Amino acid sequence: MRQVIIIGSGPAGFTAAIYAARANLAPLLIASSVEAGGELMNTTEVENFPGFPEGIMGPDLMAKMQEQAEKFGTEVLYDDVTSLELAGRVKRVTLGSGAVHEADAIVFATGSAPRKMGIEGEQRLSGHGVSYCATCDGFFFREQAIAVVGGGDSAMEEATFLTKFASKVYVIHRRDELRASKIMQERAFANEKIEFVWNSEVADVLGGDAVTGLLLRDTVDGSTRELPVTGVFVAIGNDPRTHLVHDQLRLTEHGTVWVDGRSSRTSLPGVFAAGDVIDPTYRQAVTAAGSGTAAALDVEHYLASLGDAGAPAPDAAEIDGPPETDADAVENDAA
Repeated sequence: MRQVIIIGSGPAGFTAAIYAARANLAPLLIASSVEAGGELMNTTEVENFPGFPEGIMGPDLMAKMQEQAEKFGTEVLYDDVTSLELAGRVKRVTLGSGAVHEADAIVFATGSAPRKMGIEGEQRLSGHGVSYCATCDGFFFREQAIAVVGGGDSAMEEATFLTKFASKVYVIHRRDELRASKIMQERAFANEKIEFVWNSEVADVLGGDAVTGLLLRDTVDGSTRELPVTGVFVAIGNDPRTHLVHDQLRLTEHGTVWVDGRSSRTSLPGVFAAGDVIDPTYRQAVTAAGSGTAAALDVEHYLASLGDAGAPAPDAAEIDGPPETDADAVENDAA
């Protein structure tokens, strides 16, 4: 029986682990068996995380966070959570291995997953020219013409990174201006290998066994045309990973886990959430880390409130009534 189990190994999860471990709560952190480290594992240079004026590679930053968490006594387990039982006094976490772990409190910090375009060719050719990770797959497209779909910071970062390998990078955006930050836009506009395709959306991904092109639809007049490329990198945003808590925790209109005000308290006592899974707005490594701090402190207060009989003190999140479930995600406008 653990005092706290943390689900998720991104900045929120590992920061929660650091704080919980320093409070002698001996946390168990469950990282994915295949996607440990969160979205920063797919990021090149991180320039805006405090304390690294020269920048740091995303995987290196996550390695340092994990090292710090383990230094203070966090146990890291590489397995996949298949189901959760959150409603009772004792929380139960079932893993892919079949093992079941119990805890007084849970920190849910599962982050978000890359959003899909939702078209047939994308699914059929995923892994055969369709990718969601430039740092993972960019090497395979040396001296080829490829496309990036999206208009935010992630899309600009991916496009700029891919110019290290590709001969040409088309940026497909459904509007005539970008949502990306000014500095990211300037870098992309200044790169001679990047060409912007405005007011266009992907109607289909073409190819048999591999990508041969894109069918583009003009968002103004509805006309279509083909763009020959051998790869397409989808960077149209992320969706919170909430599938494990549907029908258990209340969700917001954005599809994120609802929390009580600025706290990490969810709609069930003893269950806390942190990071991108509760944040539809900022979604930065540093804000996720701060959220993980709040979760660990909230866990400390919760555990201190448990009486001798094991019954928790009334949780503020319970006042709002029964949890809502399966809220619809906000319509994507990032592509």
